[in-house]
Amino acid sequence: MASRRPVFTRETFQFFKDLGRQNRKEWMDANRDRYQAAIVQPFRRLLEELAPRALELDSRFDTSGRTGPNFSRINRDIRFAKDKTLYKTHMYLKFSVPAPGKRETGQLYVGLSADAVTVGFRIYSGGKRKESTLALIAEPRVNADSRWVAKQKKRLGRRYESYWYATVKGEWTKHPGWPIVPENWKKILAWIVRRKSGPSVATRASFPREAAKVFRDLYPLLRFTSLPE
Repeated sequence: MASRRPVFTRETFQFFKDLGRQNRKEWMDANRDRYQAAIVQPFRRLLEELAPRALELDSRFDTSGRTGPNFSRINRDIRFAKDKTLYKTHMYLKFSVPAPGKRETGQLYVGLSADAVTVGFRIYSGGKRKESTLALIAEPRVNADSRWVAKQKKRLGRRYESYWYATVKGEWTKHPGWPIVPENWKKILAWIVRRKSGPSVATRASFPREAAKVFRDLYPLLRFTSLPE
């Protein structure tokens, strides 16, 4: 993996800033070419550079390049959302292993927003927690190996941020730190382990190599929480 030029430029982050100020269909329609050049094409190039490294970790990763499996959508679903803005001011590249019944599994991801870049692992319960990968695979494994999360904290804690979500009085609530106590896994709805940096990190030619290193570090979290052996 040898990038001769950066995948992303300042224009990527400027586009998200401008979209945040002009979050209207008319503005987006007038800036479609800019969106393609600053967001879509660089993210597709990042996919091309990272896909071989992801497949080295697990040949089952979906690298088809489709929106959904690999790319997040820029259009916001506002039907049931409190935020009624039309477009998201961030974009994600994701790698996951397809699961039976379209169940959500863990992801290795790269995310860019107007003022930050994150690279990490995340897993969400999706619609029905009791039928989720978190409930069917992650929770039983943590119960069987109660020290597993603590071991991951020791291995990764100095270099990566960890936090998880559960509901408190019906509201999603963020809990900083590592979900070490097995009892927590009865209620976890999401778990994220990531490295967050400023935009300048993503504009370096070395960024794809750096992201691949993060994927190697965090793939064991995805395997343990998501994948049948």
